[in-house]
Amino acid sequence: MTAREPQAQAAAADRAALLARVFVDARVRHAPLDTLPHDVQPANAEDAYAVQFATLDAMRASIGGWKVGAKSPTGPIQGSPLPAACVHRSGVDLPRGAFHQAGLELEVAFALGRRFDPAGAPYSDEQVLGAIESMHAAIEVVTSRFSGWPHVDKLWQLADLQNHGALIVGEGVPYDSRFPFLVPAASFTFDGAPVFDGASANPAGDPRRLLGWLINHGVSRGLTFEPGTVLTTGSYTGMVFPEKRGVALGVIDGLPPVQLTLG
Repeated sequence: MTAREPQAQAAAADRAALLARVFVDARVRHAPLDTLPHDVQPANAEDAYAVQFATLDAMRASIGGWKVGAKSPTGPIQGSPLPAACVHRSGVDLPRGAFHQAGLELEVAFALGRRFDPAGAPYSDEQVLGAIESMHAAIEVVTSRFSGWPHVDKLWQLADLQNHGALIVGEGVPYDSRFPFLVPAASFTFDGAPVFDGASANPAGDPRRLLGWLINHGVSRGLTFEPGTVLTTGSYTGMVFPEKRGVALGVIDGLPPVQLTLG
């Protein structure tokens, strides 16, 4: 390590902490951000991940789950920790005004049945898949701290907890490797009206391919995944934007339904 490296690392940590405070202030005040100084913009994905963890620190939030996704079956994977206060059980009523915009996604989430800590890393895909205890239907509320979203630089979005607003998790069933993860039958309604029409599919392909990356991503940063940790893996139904308050109901065949009221 050169003499300048500790200074550079300290400066990067300061930038991450500054941006995290800006994001948290925007959350608290429900005040979307128009522009931010270029000198705090993440230069790469590692900078953006540093902002994610600094944001949870600034919120004094524990990690309640994780989101992970990819834009194609072979594309790069990205993820984010989720604040515990933003992870809910099915049936929750959330105020519509808590979100600048509220895009809804119907997803498959997994819960772990064992602990993963940094001491055992790296973990193989087989180890991670063998640790899945249950699978769940989930609704993610996708939102942003930026007024111009979705027309926002991808690194800003990644730093902003990958556009996370809330995660609602349905009851689980035991993990079954025979589940049709590529093309599960699914329906998504809002106040009884369909908001999704077509064949359900995750852009990442089989979402289980994302899980090993996510576990190693977290433990490489000194984090531990406890039993019961929920990992949600991207939308099967695209993203829908309800224009009013109401009840979203997601049904994926073979899994208990998941429900969210936007009040």
